[in-house]
Amino acid sequence: MNLPVASKLPDVGTTIFTVMSALANEHGAINLSQGFPDFDGPAALLDRVQHYLTHGFNQYPPMAGVAALREAISDKVSDLYGLNADPEMEVTVTAGATEALFCAIAAVVSPGDEVIVFDPAYDSYEPVVRLQGGRTVHVPMRVSPSHGFVVDWQRVTDAINDRTRLIIVNTPHNPTGSVWQPDDVATLREVIADRPIFIVADEVYEHIVFDGVEHQSMCRYPDLWERSFVISSFGKTYHVTGWKVGYCVAPAALTEEFRRIHQFVNFTVNTPVQHGLSDFLRDHPEHHLELPGFYQAKRDTFCDLLADSRFSISRSGGTYFQLLDYGAISQEDDDALARRWTREIGIASIPISVFYADPRELTSPVLRFCFAKDDATLERAAGILCSL
Repeated sequence: MNLPVASKLPDVGTTIFTVMSALANEHGAINLSQGFPDFDGPAALLDRVQHYLTHGFNQYPPMAGVAALREAISDKVSDLYGLNADPEMEVTVTAGATEALFCAIAAVVSPGDEVIVFDPAYDSYEPVVRLQGGRTVHVPMRVSPSHGFVVDWQRVTDAINDRTRLIIVNTPHNPTGSVWQPDDVATLREVIADRPIFIVADEVYEHIVFDGVEHQSMCRYPDLWERSFVISSFGKTYHVTGWKVGYCVAPAALTEEFRRIHQFVNFTVNTPVQHGLSDFLRDHPEHHLELPGFYQAKRDTFCDLLADSRFSISRSGGTYFQLLDYGAISQEDDDALARRWTREIGIASIPISVFYADPRELTSPVLRFCFAKDDATLERAAGILCSL
């Protein structure tokens, strides 16, 4: 008996990251598309996880996360942003940032609510909004000569109405690599000051901000924090994306609703990994403090290698992604070009237009390349790109 399935997301296909990585594997291409390093996490972290794996820490941890890890997260947030988040009531460990995003959106969005996202928007936001019966309002970013892709605050103001329930903030921004400035935070405060609007702050690249710029976490601002779910990722910070461990910091009332959903989505997260992360975060804070310099060096290596290419380059402000403007090389659609270059020249990237509700809003011919790679990989990739 074949029962028909009425899809809740009938127009949603396989994510572009899966598509491009599969295409790279099929053609043996250098994969600068999906955002993962081709080097391993810190040896000391791997050692601590191995210790707990072999010393009896393999049963269910608490639903909210191992207490020691939540305490370490709270200490880090206090040290970096001056926020004293209660590890018992305001910190939750999740199965990656993707689960945290799902739970946060589901916690506050109801049928008929509207959620503002900034295009090009990371593709995991809208499906969750739709599953709650909400409507995603796409506000395209504009291109600034000094800061790259930036929020168009006039369009945000015009988009807000009595149905607006949530704004999703993503800084440092994937896929563009732009970062918020203090003026962005000030404007956000003005725009939502007297409105019942929540914030989901996707800050998974919080430690990868370049050129001495300060990360504008929602944790820094008490009036924004009180309405925010702030989400981060150990995978991005420690080069272990396959572990899928993240966390959400939110006020107690929001965390309570967040956990109501979390307990039935994933319930809890890998026990030995949590303990290993706790030890490493406590004993090696220098890792996340030095991470901006580590990745800025890779950004600069990649861009310097491309100095004699035909690409136009505005260096990324954060994340481990670099946009390259290919306008002097081809007038081809970015999606078609990314796929063709993967097949024909052996280098995979990510097209940006797929992150727009209306791809015509993308006015720059750009592709996204991941530079979280060994220098030898970057040199091979740059050699191919310089030959175009």
